[in-house]
Amino acid sequence: MPATPPHADAPAVPPALRRALAGVAAFVLDADGVLVMQGADLPGARAALETLRARGIPFRVATNYSSAHRSTLAARFRAAGLPVSEDRIVTAASATAALTAARYPGRPLFVITKPDGRREFEGQQLMGFDDADAPGARAAAVVIGDGEDDLSYANLDRAFRLIRGGAALLAMHRNPWWFTSRGPTLDSGGFVAALEYATGTRALICGKPGPIMFRAALAGLAADLGRRVAARDVAMVGDDPVQDIAGARRVGLRGILVLTGKTDAAAAAALENAAPSGVGARRSRAIPDAVAPSLADVVAALD
Repeated sequence: MPATPPHADAPAVPPALRRALAGVAAFVLDADGVLVMQGADLPGARAALETLRARGIPFRVATNYSSAHRSTLAARFRAAGLPVSEDRIVTAASATAALTAARYPGRPLFVITKPDGRREFEGQQLMGFDDADAPGARAAAVVIGDGEDDLSYANLDRAFRLIRGGAALLAMHRNPWWFTSRGPTLDSGGFVAALEYATGTRALICGKPGPIMFRAALAGLAADLGRRVAARDVAMVGDDPVQDIAGARRVGLRGILVLTGKTDAAAAAALENAAPSGVGARRSRAIPDAVAPSLADVVAALD
């Protein structure tokens, strides 16, 4: 009787997923919809991360969280059983803080986010809300994050005046909504759009889908590997076709869409069906290189 081939009972890996993973040296992972959902870890996520660590495949968690410091997020991940340390996390807040430290050293910033998120700007000059009301107040930049109740009319009016006075407008991200324990919840993207409309200024997006966060993740992965890593050798795993997939592919990363968050199988199929065909047809960046049921399926397909 012939010997049973290895992994004979394992499901076949879809060709598109196999192609998307060929030669991948590292991963960038979204948090919500990939690792966790409404604060709880998703099935198979912990085992997938442990497999990556055991195989020496580096990863970064790139998330548009902007109301919490990376140490706080790392503690939340640990509480959910996920082995993610602070140094493997890039947030919209941390990416923005790195940018402002380099671009506006020693200059005042008007930052609206929750106090824990403001800790990412430690060592930088942050204006208080009352400071923004002082006659002749000036800021190098206005930064909008997930401030919840601090995204009030009064504070947006202060931000409006500072931008009119010459401050740059920076958005930690532009997400319109996100999942919380209360269900779909208004995010700060709408407030960014309001300031853009009122001031005639286009915000610089520091989180996804902009390139700044992805470049920060690539720099961290290069440090882990001890060498420069080409963007094409890194795969982004996310649940949002625009924020995750289009953003990643815009800077050269591969994009793998999973169905454990915002996008279900029907929506993923609609994306594929909308793709143009024929020689020379341009593929939308929001169309992923491959679709997988979950992160666990992506990591299992590495074999």
